[in-house]
Amino acid sequence: MKGEIGRGDRLLALDEMSRDPTSAFIEARDISRTYVAIDGSANTAVLPTSFSIRAGEFICILGPSGCGKSTLLLMLAGLLAPSGGEIVVEGKQLCGPHKKFGMVFQDAVLFPWRTVQRNVELPQEVLGIPRKRRVTKASEMIKMVNLSGFSSKFPHELSGGMQQRVSIARALSLEPTLLLMDEPFGALDAMTREQMNLELQRISLETKATVIFVTHSIVEAAFLADRVFVMSERPSTVSHIVDIEIPRPRPLALMSSDQLGKYVGQLRALLGSMESAL
Repeated sequence: MKGEIGRGDRLLALDEMSRDPTSAFIEARDISRTYVAIDGSANTAVLPTSFSIRAGEFICILGPSGCGKSTLLLMLAGLLAPSGGEIVVEGKQLCGPHKKFGMVFQDAVLFPWRTVQRNVELPQEVLGIPRKRRVTKASEMIKMVNLSGFSSKFPHELSGGMQQRVSIARALSLEPTLLLMDEPFGALDAMTREQMNLELQRISLETKATVIFVTHSIVEAAFLADRVFVMSERPSTVSHIVDIEIPRPRPLALMSSDQLGKYVGQLRALLGSMESAL
């Protein structure tokens, strides 16, 4: 388990990874993104930035509002092409959406005329997976997100937190090696959000998928992440990477502890230094 690795061993592993790129699951090599308007004017959202992510890591992307967190996530998902640089996944350049990547957005984006079961089946249905197989897999994912007994319900019959569970189950239905999440809990109330943090931690440990999670919440980032990528003001780059060296599973009580508070303070100071520099 990552949290049980000593600081010296972890630093050595990071150093070895930086010298041996083939050990990385995902590599971003000087990726940037510039948008060009109709009038020809250019607006740079992300400056050239480089980093590596290991298989099974939980990465949180944290930064000021509007800094380009979602732009970076969409590039890593293969849904937005970098203007410069390249993204390499398991040694191969990423040139578009990857069939083993799952995406979860802030809104659940469920089809209102489909039941929970049918919504979770949708990605498999699109790929032509036989009905018996997709029904079985969807049922497994619904159970994983603790929605057993709700398979026949429609989205309007569910709470916001339950709808997001369906969205996560749908993303997991194809057994993704990478789960990308764009502020999925931002619209939830505080208590539901904390419960979803626990559920997501459990799911990530069970599936062993790599997770990249965008958030505005410093506490959420520190609680969930193995490493937090802190982005600068726009035009942005990954300016700092903070290791969260706390064993898993992490209980909810950790959120109010001095142990987590140390990292929350560090992240808040990094974001505060950006604001004071403006």
